[in-house]
Amino acid sequence: MRILLAEDDKLLADALSRALVQSTYAVDVASSGTQADAALAMDTYDLAILDIGLPGLSGLEVLRRLRARHSRVPVLMLTALDALGDRVRGLDMGADDYLAKPFDLPELEARVRALLRRGAGQAPVMSHGQLRLDATARRVFHGEQPIELSAREFAVLELLLMREGRVVSKEQLMNHLYGWDDDVAPNAVEVYIHRVRKKLEAAGCEIRTVRGMGYLIERASRHGQG
Repeated sequence: MRILLAEDDKLLADALSRALVQSTYAVDVASSGTQADAALAMDTYDLAILDIGLPGLSGLEVLRRLRARHSRVPVLMLTALDALGDRVRGLDMGADDYLAKPFDLPELEARVRALLRRGAGQAPVMSHGQLRLDATARRVFHGEQPIELSAREFAVLELLLMREGRVVSKEQLMNHLYGWDDDVAPNAVEVYIHRVRKKLEAAGCEIRTVRGMGYLIERASRHGQG
């Protein structure tokens, strides 16, 4: 999942970015409303976290422009002003959730997970045969046996299962895994696909390569599953 974080407080932005990356998300950080607006206009995101008090353009103006482009990207608004009028205005303009500073990091992470699931139409737990991915706990199981995946291996599997039965391109995987500032090797996606394939062998979950198009997990047969 790729998140745009628009926050001009560098210490807070760095702390939030590190926490979200540790939770397997790719994060781009914008320090102004102008930068955030340009990023949302040019790139594809699964979630935007917008501070209302951004320089250049306010978070509310970034939100207004985003919705004017008919984008349905989920938006979580952050503000130091815990005023009812601000909350109402943001929600009326198309924000999906609202969090007043100061807040606890676990609450932010929980709201992020909920908005990402809602935006993707994703259930908290996805299954493929005997394979089970718990998006809330960020864990994968074969039956009751855990499968240990790195953060980016988990992100690869999550995206493939979310789009089960559809081809996922290398570019889509790159956008899902990496932010602006990440140093990306040319064969990074192939390396992660190879690693995930090996770890899923015992679970009978096959990642197919569709030449010239990308990667695919076929829809699992539901026959005989309980």
